[in-house]
Amino acid sequence: MGIALAGNLVVALFFGEAVLPFVLPALLNFTLFAGLTRTSQKKPPSQFKKKEAILTVSIAWFFMTLVSALPYVIGGAIPSFVDAWFESVSGYTTTGSTILAEIESLPKSILFWRDLTHWIGGIGIIVLVIVIMPGAQMNNYAVFSLESSIREKIHPRIRSVGYRLLIIYLGLTLLQIGLLLLGGMSLFESVCHSFATVATGGFSPKNTSVIGYSPYIQYVIAVFMLLGATNFIVHYYLIHSRFEKVRNNDELWFFLKVVMVSTLFITLFLVLKTDRDLEKSFRDAFFQVSSIISTTGFASDDYLLWPPAASVVIFILLFTGGSTGSTTGGIKMARHLLASRSIRYYFRSQLHPNAVYSLKLNNKTLSPAESNSVTAFIYSYLVIFVIGSIALVLIGSDLLTATSSVATTLGAIGPGFGMVGPVANFAHLPDASKVILSLCMLLGRLELYSILLIVTPGFWKK
Repeated sequence: MGIALAGNLVVALFFGEAVLPFVLPALLNFTLFAGLTRTSQKKPPSQFKKKEAILTVSIAWFFMTLVSALPYVIGGAIPSFVDAWFESVSGYTTTGSTILAEIESLPKSILFWRDLTHWIGGIGIIVLVIVIMPGAQMNNYAVFSLESSIREKIHPRIRSVGYRLLIIYLGLTLLQIGLLLLGGMSLFESVCHSFATVATGGFSPKNTSVIGYSPYIQYVIAVFMLLGATNFIVHYYLIHSRFEKVRNNDELWFFLKVVMVSTLFITLFLVLKTDRDLEKSFRDAFFQVSSIISTTGFASDDYLLWPPAASVVIFILLFTGGSTGSTTGGIKMARHLLASRSIRYYFRSQLHPNAVYSLKLNNKTLSPAESNSVTAFIYSYLVIFVIGSIALVLIGSDLLTATSSVATTLGAIGPGFGMVGPVANFAHLPDASKVILSLCMLLGRLELYSILLIVTPGFWKK
């Protein structure tokens, strides 16, 4: 974080803007880094237990979002600390929800920092858990399981794999920057949009997101949103020509089928119920499906003005999420796939009581405990959604705004419905609602349990 804040000084100096908003937080980070390093060196390395891993990850994310809110407050871009924290949490969790109404008038360095927090949040799982933790002689699998569902050991040296995934992440970012430059987008905007796209974040330096850009640029961003939402292990296999592994990845094909069916369904309704031509209907449908299902949150059109049937599809996609092992949030496609297979096998068992069915994913049989964990996660996710929605209604939001706000922040998506639609923002919500939604973002990004376990009494017992 200190290096990122210091690096942002270059952007501020290049555009002749104030550097103080980044100097003070950078100094704070470096000071704490030096203090923590010195303290840890006084004790020999010890086994990193699961409780310590849970607490470390949760504290780290809270600390990162709190300190990263300081540039907004010090620079005057967002005077309210609650608003600044909301924006910071939205950045690091790659949610993309914003309280800013006038974005283009902000300093370029602040806009760059917003999208840089996306990029750091997206790559954080790779750098923090696969690269840094092993170097610190910690049990990286204990921490790794808290932030992502990549658990498949594709290489005996996980640190080596981490560097490869880091290169893939960087390569996708640079490739998208180049393609956006070919489409006539400026270098600054290309970098910002690429940071937000590959990280499946959604912050745009434009007030209207990507609505005003050419069809070419919208198609490029849509494709890269899907690439960011694809398991990075799949990218790894593709680069190493291990096509059999890709072919046997059930989640990937389920993910692509959902994208295809949703896009075709919405395209049909836009063609029949609006004055759009076929290309425009397909582009708007493909872009918004890619945006929502990848939990990015960019907007190429106001889907609140679409036919009701098309809007319902978008609302349903708020609860899907991308692939495991990607930078997306949400429930994730693998869990939906396993849940649907469990339901199918249940009905089959009712028709054929003596038959034996085993739940499989990628040709691997899941144990009953693994199957139950999927059900427990989905149930917990929906319970948190209901509780958060009720809380926002009690504070004063209408039902549609409350439910979609919780759904979009818990799933790290960005825009919702009602008063928080794709051309609106979250600024009008009370501070209490913003705090609740910020917690929803953190809960969703850390896949619920790491934060929920901390607030249980049993966690603190020896």
